[in-house]
Amino acid sequence: MLDVGKWPVFALLPPEELRLIRQACVYGSAGNEAFYVTVNDEVFALGTNCSGCLGTGDIQNTIEPRRIDALCGKKIVSLSYGTGPHVVLATADGEVYAWGHNGYSQLGNGTTNQGLIPAQVSTNLLNKKVTEVACGSHHTIALTSDGEVYAWGYNNSGQVGSGSTANQPTPRRVSSCLQNKIVVNIACGQLCSMAVLDNGEAYGWGYNCNGQLGVGNNGNQQTPCRIAALQGINIVQIACGYAHTLALTDEGLVYAWGASSYGQLGTGNKSNQSCPVLLNLDKERVIEIAACHSTHTSAAKMQSGQVLMWGQCRGQAIVSPHFTHFTCTDDVFACFATPAVMWKLLTVERDDYLTVAQSLKKEFDSPETSDLKFLVDGKYIHVHKALLKIRCEHFRMLLNENEEESIEIQQFTYLVYRAFLEYLYTDSVSLAPEDAIGLLDLASFYRETRLKRLCQETIKRGISEQNAITLLSAAVKYEARDLEEFCFKFCVNHMTAVTQTQAFSEMDHDLLKNFISKASRYGAFKN
Repeated sequence: MLDVGKWPVFALLPPEELRLIRQACVYGSAGNEAFYVTVNDEVFALGTNCSGCLGTGDIQNTIEPRRIDALCGKKIVSLSYGTGPHVVLATADGEVYAWGHNGYSQLGNGTTNQGLIPAQVSTNLLNKKVTEVACGSHHTIALTSDGEVYAWGYNNSGQVGSGSTANQPTPRRVSSCLQNKIVVNIACGQLCSMAVLDNGEAYGWGYNCNGQLGVGNNGNQQTPCRIAALQGINIVQIACGYAHTLALTDEGLVYAWGASSYGQLGTGNKSNQSCPVLLNLDKERVIEIAACHSTHTSAAKMQSGQVLMWGQCRGQAIVSPHFTHFTCTDDVFACFATPAVMWKLLTVERDDYLTVAQSLKKEFDSPETSDLKFLVDGKYIHVHKALLKIRCEHFRMLLNENEEESIEIQQFTYLVYRAFLEYLYTDSVSLAPEDAIGLLDLASFYRETRLKRLCQETIKRGISEQNAITLLSAAVKYEARDLEEFCFKFCVNHMTAVTQTQAFSEMDHDLLKNFISKASRYGAFKN
């Protein structure tokens, strides 16, 4: 499952739909458009649909996902978007599709007509296999498998790299000093383009008034210009923000240049830089950098797994890299970028790349791989002996003495026992609060301290005036002191309503006596 829940545009999708998402991208001037691919290779879009950027064939907003038939079954390997917005993607077969805003021919179809459905970009690309695409505000560049770069669209600052400032209506190869060179990575700022060669050299062209090309001056470049200051430094990845650029070296170092009015360079100040500046990241190796042409935010992931962010973060200007609790750079853009977009196509690996925790969860109650089953209330629950012995002392003793492949359980209900076994696989409780009382009984019986604590937290979330006495009784019975105190205080705070319930009238005599005595000490019966 791909975790897209941090982006508000996905908030209304039901859990069963979210579980099917394998790839996703959130885009648009307010982060209000989304594109996603399911595990079945079906493609959907939802959102405000500015300029027809959802590709649904019209310009109607949609809060419900709508299927994009033209892209279903395509294996998408790269996707980017502009400001209009326009959207461009590349498939595993090397085809390029584009749709949305087209006022500057950024769709590459030779017109300025809005594209309401995905259409293949064919001019000069039919015999090429495109592996990566990148979009600026209103221009597009594409990288082919043989290391060539093609560009089209808006060209007021030379961002198409054609040697002029005339808009380019169809894909045109960016040659000049890239002729006979092999490009391996591309990126776009709002009005500039960047490329990395297989030998580690970096080139930039287009708008440069903030120094975002890194060539040591602020003059626009109509053709690719090598970043001389990086001579001898092997660049492996480049990323562009709105008007700044980040570069990652093969040694895990990060260089930054361009605009820094929000601290997005991470140099400790807000001064623009027209030449690359090496960032001070505590000498730890960086494995990924992230920026997006529609934001002034920067992020990086360290080899240790830690993620840093800097620049414009929720309205604040963070001028130096700041450690976060995130585990991926995508979370920085979901939670702190303005707008909350994705800086790249977010992709989850297939099932053969599940984490250990995900794999264990997937195999719970799986007849195909289990070597033990429990019979409870006439139903089987399939489990794995090794895992049970590792996770639970009770099972370690039971299964060392028992070689049977099926064990019948009569003391607990199917619902409760299944929840217990599932907890051993997932370390979480998935029961309604009212059903968790039975699981609390089991946790006490098996001396599972952590499970007992999780049950108490689950029960607390479901307390009400009607069931408060019942829950209090259960807490006393199973010696759940924290839950007992919680339920008692709830009863005292809702004394009038609680004492009028049937559960209160049927309360155990000794418990009632203790309850009244303790409540009196709390002053519950004072006028």
